[in-house]
Amino acid sequence: MTKSTGKLGLTSKEAKELQQLFGKNELVSTSNPSFFKKLINVLCEPMFLLLLITATIYFVLGEPRDGSVMLIFVSAMISIDLLQEWKTDQTLKALKDLSTPRIQVMRDNQECSIESVDLVPGDVMILYEGTLIPADGVLLSSHDLCINESTLTGEAEAVWKTANENHKNDSYWRKDYCYAGTMVTQGSGYVQVEKIGNLTEYGKIGKTISETVIEPTPLQKQTKQLIKGCTYIALGSFLLVSLLTWLNLSEYAFMDRLIKSFLSGITLAMALIPEEFPVVLTVFLSMGAWRLAKKHSLVKRLPSVETLGAVSVLCVDKTGTLTQNQMTVQEICPFYHLTQEFLETLGAACEEMTYDPMEIAILDYCQLHGLTKDILFKGQLIDEYTFTNETKMMGHIWQKENELLIAAKGSPESILSISCLDEMQKQEIHKKIESLSACGLRVLAVGQQRLENVSQIPKQIEDCKLDFLGLIAFIDPPRPFISKEIQRCYQAGIRIIMITGDNGITARGIANQIGMDQNGKIMTGEQIDLLFDEELQKAVTHVNIFSRVIPNHKMRIVQALKANGEIVAMTGDGVNDAPALKSADIGIAMGKRGSEVSREAADLILLDDNFSTILDTVEDGRRIYDNIKKAINYIFTIHIPIALSSLLAPLLKISPDALLLLPIHIVLMELIIDPTCSIVLERLPKEDTIMKRSPRNTNTPLLSRGLLFKSILQGLMMFIASFGTYYLYFIYNNDPFLARTMGMSILVFANIFLVLVNSSNQGLVIHSIKSLFQDRVIRISMGITLIMLCIILYTPLHLFFKLVPLSLPQLLLSLFIGAISVFWYEGIKLFFAKKLPLN
Repeated sequence: MTKSTGKLGLTSKEAKELQQLFGKNELVSTSNPSFFKKLINVLCEPMFLLLLITATIYFVLGEPRDGSVMLIFVSAMISIDLLQEWKTDQTLKALKDLSTPRIQVMRDNQECSIESVDLVPGDVMILYEGTLIPADGVLLSSHDLCINESTLTGEAEAVWKTANENHKNDSYWRKDYCYAGTMVTQGSGYVQVEKIGNLTEYGKIGKTISETVIEPTPLQKQTKQLIKGCTYIALGSFLLVSLLTWLNLSEYAFMDRLIKSFLSGITLAMALIPEEFPVVLTVFLSMGAWRLAKKHSLVKRLPSVETLGAVSVLCVDKTGTLTQNQMTVQEICPFYHLTQEFLETLGAACEEMTYDPMEIAILDYCQLHGLTKDILFKGQLIDEYTFTNETKMMGHIWQKENELLIAAKGSPESILSISCLDEMQKQEIHKKIESLSACGLRVLAVGQQRLENVSQIPKQIEDCKLDFLGLIAFIDPPRPFISKEIQRCYQAGIRIIMITGDNGITARGIANQIGMDQNGKIMTGEQIDLLFDEELQKAVTHVNIFSRVIPNHKMRIVQALKANGEIVAMTGDGVNDAPALKSADIGIAMGKRGSEVSREAADLILLDDNFSTILDTVEDGRRIYDNIKKAINYIFTIHIPIALSSLLAPLLKISPDALLLLPIHIVLMELIIDPTCSIVLERLPKEDTIMKRSPRNTNTPLLSRGLLFKSILQGLMMFIASFGTYYLYFIYNNDPFLARTMGMSILVFANIFLVLVNSSNQGLVIHSIKSLFQDRVIRISMGITLIMLCIILYTPLHLFFKLVPLSLPQLLLSLFIGAISVFWYEGIKLFFAKKLPLN
């Protein structure tokens, strides 16, 4: 590729001035809601509406102290929600910054990489294969530049671009111009930016794109249904308890009777609304994505985090994923020709400025044998046959001294098909190819044709009649420890499918080296073409190696697996992987060697291109989903004793003033529950058996029968312990303040023990407590809970909360009862965990 002479591109100073004039290279973007709008959204939550109504009633009753305390705690809860939302926004912003596309440009007369949003008119972009073009511009120079413009034109056929071509034709789209949103599929070029952002052709449709409605994920839908159901139950319970309290207070005046009945009902309603669900969903997914980013896995779409733990099939490319993608020449096999002639033709069939690892390996091998680029590329390059997926070969036409030479290389099948060989010779060559491929080597064939004049040059490479020169075998060794990672996949119930453009024998050789299950069957792309979709769905159930595939084949394989109910993860790094990455449930692109378009199509980007990182990501995806379920279990469990105590009190004809939990105490409990949900449970470590079990069934509801049964069982025991103690003290001591303090203290202690016990579904708390308390945040959160309890009980604040200080024996008794109300479940885990459906 020939560069323009003189100054190329802008200086940094010029770029800064132009950005002030034209702004950022951004399409129409959705702005984040303002602080005021976020505050309104929080206040519209059912729980906060109830709290504000309750505070208002206290002021109306002439009890400004209780009303003020209620408002203080409402403000604290709102602050926690807004702070958590701010942290989530910061996390998402950081993730967005990590995933910002970059482009190579000329700045200060040298090549550098900048974020695409910093492009300005006048910049000179450098395009390579796989680049997603971020701005409109005129082509300055090019080399075999081919661009897929289907995102704009709707035409699947790629367009060849040529600099300085006369573009005054009937077509709207210019051949000497490149457009934002299109992708380079072949070649390279220099483009001077003319339009950015909304002024580009792609930007003109940006407004429509930004208004596209994103469907909620299954997890979001399930959470919404849970909240909706609980709200209906809360409304019904509110009416029932208000009615029962009204009937029990016949001796009170009408207004007192009405207000006390309303307070009893609203207390129960507050206890039944699990407003923590949306917080759990948002925080767990965003923080999970942030943790994955620190492990070199960049999540582009948050909802994909919940899908990671359900992956049942992992489709991987052989080259670069299972192997090191470091091609070296292992062996050359000249066919009745001199080695020198073989290598000269082989080198002449390569690009002089190449990025292809196999061509780099060829040129390095030639260099070692005394054939420098000056020797190989001596002469005039007349024309070339470009490589395509259909032909699977390429060729260069050279004018060397008094003759024309066609130097061609490609897949052995393709080169042999246009070579002048008899059947016996072809059989001999096929045997050699099979023996090389069986060793896991990748094989190319080399041929040449000598011509006397230009008129004899065939129009297409398929029309050539080559002299077959020989074979060259490359080795791309498996990645270190890949065998161990493959076995780790199988332990986790994840099936591995190899999809490669190589021939099946080479693929099988690599599969044998890494210990991959093959089932003895290999399917080629040609065989896929002969199958209907229903037939392919049957085939993918038992074939684990697909060879000689093109992009359409990869996409059909992924779609067939999905049609069978599999959750499919697909890895890829090239432009040809983009359709399959987009079709998969989880598209995984390589961050280092991956093309821009593959990264754009993917849900997840591996920043270190490491296969083991994929499994670490799946493992963390399972941990995130496990912890979401643990949070749901915790929320339901902790609300049961709160709700039942409010429901049972009117039935026992307990005065509303003597309830175990008044509205202000429920607010206090929420201040404990919210951080526990959004901070402590999100940080729980993974289960020891997390990668030794099958992937989860995505059709299983978030709140399964087993989980609901477990929540009810644990909640009932906590209710019996707290309300039972409260009621006994209330009856025998006739002191509602002491009774309330004992009951609430038991609930606070039980809350801490509940987190410890439910931190693992199988392991005993004695085994997990050490890892829990190694986490500084968990230690601090639990410590703050205990400190809050002590401050409320042993400072004048107990008067505001209508509590009394407990003696040391009473405090230890409440601690003991709280522990018993939760730790009984350790016995269930120890003896019956494998028999009861508790997960």
